[in-house]
Amino acid sequence: MDKDILKKRLKSFALRIIKLSESLPNSITGRTLGNQIIRSGTSPGANYRSACLAKSDRDFLNKLKMIEEELDETLYWLELIIESSTIEEKLLTDLMQENRELFKIIASSVVTMKRKLNSQYLNSKMVNGKW
Repeated sequence: MDKDILKKRLKSFALRIIKLSESLPNSITGRTLGNQIIRSGTSPGANYRSACLAKSDRDFLNKLKMIEEELDETLYWLELIIESSTIEEKLLTDLMQENRELFKIIASSVVTMKRKLNSQYLNSKMVNGKW
């Protein structure tokens, strides 16, 4: 996926998370879930922008792994919001779908980058194309 398109999707996702957190009830549960999901749901976009400026492939991979973890954590908080009956599931279906899609995109990028780094490592061990 094009980097600029992914940046826009992650920013849009973050804005939707912000709106969700603002709609949570002003209770201990609502505030706690809101604080957690704001943190985990807005950081993937910022971290992806940082990843795009990575100094090396290894640095890029490490940042992608962080984004992957944050998206997984965000899905967890969305599940808790639903399972605690804080917000109805049908109201979060699209947001959860976007979360899963973004996770798959990042997870696929992690696999691709690992292959690239592994290939670079193996090629560095060869001399004139031979072992």
